[in-house]
Amino acid sequence: MNRWHLVRFGSVLLTLLVGMAPMATNAARGWEPIGMAVVSDRLDHDTIPVTRAQGTFKAVRLAVKGHAVQFRSMKIHFSNGDVQDVELRDVIRAGGKSRVIDVDGFDRGIKSIEFVYDSQALAGGKAKVRLFGRN
Repeated sequence: MNRWHLVRFGSVLLTLLVGMAPMATNAARGWEPIGMAVVSDRLDHDTIPVTRAQGTFKAVRLAVKGHAVQFRSMKIHFSNGDVQDVELRDVIRAGGKSRVIDVDGFDRGIKSIEFVYDSQALAGGKAKVRLFGRN
């Protein structure tokens, strides 16, 4: 193989590896989107129904886009009727994520997540809150 072919092959290989890195990272972490809500300064709580019809999760996390949100607490409502209370007391900036929140019990099916936030902190803005689950 001459030098030109070697450089070209290396360039193509590098491009493929760089392009696949984000997919491999997300897949390795096991996070998948399971719900979403748009929050505003008009309410101080919202509920995200879990859109995944089947499956269980060991952990959840919130991601915020558009505007920072000051979370107070959340309740994880399970398919069997149980509820897990979680104190958040976090400000998640636009583009940021919450800490990983372990789900009580073993691989529990989640029906919805209700969260309380400081609506005054949004000051006329809106934020998109996405919910992710990890198996």
